[in-house]
Formats: sequence, structure tokens, C-alpha cells
Amino acid sequence: MSMRLEVAVIPVTDVSRALYFYRNLGWRLDADFEASPRFRLVQLTPPGSECSIHFGRGITPAAPGSAHNYLVVSDLEQACADLISRGVEVSDIYHNVYDAGVQDHADGPDPEGRSYASFASFSDPDGNGWVLQEVQVRLPGR
Repeated sequence: MSMRLEVAVIPVTDVSRALYFYRNLGWRLDADFEASPRFRLVQLTPPGSECSIHFGRGITPAAPGSAHNYLVVSDLEQACADLISRGVEVSDIYHNVYDAGVQDHADGPDPEGRSYASFASFSDPDGNGWVLQEVQVRLPGR
């Protein structure tokens, strides 16, 4: 049986502000339905993604700013530059290092240029976190 992740829910405080933020990223607006003053559903999809995000009123009891998701990009430097050009504050590029089994961040891209090993991050106006992960070559089966 096939199961595909279709939507990630993002809790926000101000639907219009979130809509502006994500549209400014170049994400496609798929739906904006307001069924009542207590329910509004907005769906947007990042460029090239098969998974969308939902946010709105009456969508989730989760606290705004509590979502943390990954966006996979093929060129991390280009993705960061694009976000910065759109007015988004993006972290410096980093890679993970492990000392005695504990993960930490080190400045710059992965020294070996490996897929899945270089990152940057940004947040939406509510503090929902997004990690950009560079994947140039997918592992088998992915």
C-alpha cells in the first residue's frame, strides 16, 4: 500500500500575516477557505514539493511557533540567497559534528560535500522553524 505525506500543519497566530510570508517565499496558494468566523483553512505548496502546509483558524490546538520541518534543496547556497532576497533572515550554513555521541553544529557546509550533511535554517513570523537540508544525491530507495 502506498502512503504519501500530503500536508504538514503549521500553527500560526495571524493567518493573513502567515499567508503573506509564505506567498512571499514563492509558495503556491492552493486553497483559502473560510467556512465561518472560527474556521479558515489555507493551503500552500513549496516549489517542486508534493507536500503542502495547512494553517488557519480552527485547524490545530498546537501552539503557534511549535512546528519544526525540513525543506530539501539541491543547492543550499542558492536557496539561502533566494530567501535572503525575499527578506527572510536565514542562518549561516552549518554542518553537524558529533563529539562523544552528542550532535553539535560547526560553521560552513559539510567539508566533504556529502548529501544530507549541510544545513541552514529560518523561521516564519510565529517562530515555526524550517531547516534547509542540501541533498544532491539521494540515498538508494529514497
